[in-house]
Amino acid sequence: MKQPFSQKEKRLVSLWIMLGAALCVPQAASAMHIMEGYLPPSFCVAWSVLCLPFLAVGVVRLGRLTQNRKLLILLAMAGAFVFVISSLKIPSVSGSCSHMTGTGLAAILFGVPVASILGIIVLVFQALLLAHGGLTTLGANTFSMAIAGPLVSWSVYALAKRFHVSRKVAVFLAAALGDLFTYCVTSLQLAVAYPAQEGGIGASAVAFLGVFAPTQLPLAVLEGILTVMILSGLESYAQLELQEIGFLERGRSDR
Repeated sequence: MKQPFSQKEKRLVSLWIMLGAALCVPQAASAMHIMEGYLPPSFCVAWSVLCLPFLAVGVVRLGRLTQNRKLLILLAMAGAFVFVISSLKIPSVSGSCSHMTGTGLAAILFGVPVASILGIIVLVFQALLLAHGGLTTLGANTFSMAIAGPLVSWSVYALAKRFHVSRKVAVFLAAALGDLFTYCVTSLQLAVAYPAQEGGIGASAVAFLGVFAPTQLPLAVLEGILTVMILSGLESYAQLELQEIGFLERGRSDR
């Protein structure tokens, strides 16, 4: 017999549903996701192929995780976090838009392959519902936001743990640096597809980075802070689940 949600769980789920629903309003977007039709077909195929190994491993690991029903809410929360904050597009002083990614949280909790699955699901919904990104550029956007960024987040967090850095500091650095690296990879993707006439790929990458850097730097700091706050909340509401996936050690307090 299924056990009903506790009041705390109901409040958490309701909050994320309201935030997600508030963002499901179609709007014009020129945000950092590479838009539909912007990349040549060969580049779309190449980036999609690079994503396949991560997605394949992610499907296997996600299947194993979902066998433990206690972890479903934690997975849903991580996916909702990606959807919510990556849908908040902030105008850039250089004329485009920037946004946070949210995938660092999933990478820290579940690893890069699972984060790639959550990321691609969010990217598909955003492309279809919010005109944010596109289906032809799904591979490129998945690689930058759901693979490259999470890979840095996971690596930074693992390295920080190894050197006994405070958990909150480690989470902040992992989320912020993963966010920034996502934009570095996207700029490189655009530069490879459209190298500058003078200076080639390097000059083009610097130009693309310059478009987003003024807004993305403070957004990366904000994402780090938000990720720390979310995990601090989860430690209160889902301590057993966090212990189950190895984020918290049993019988030990936060450093």
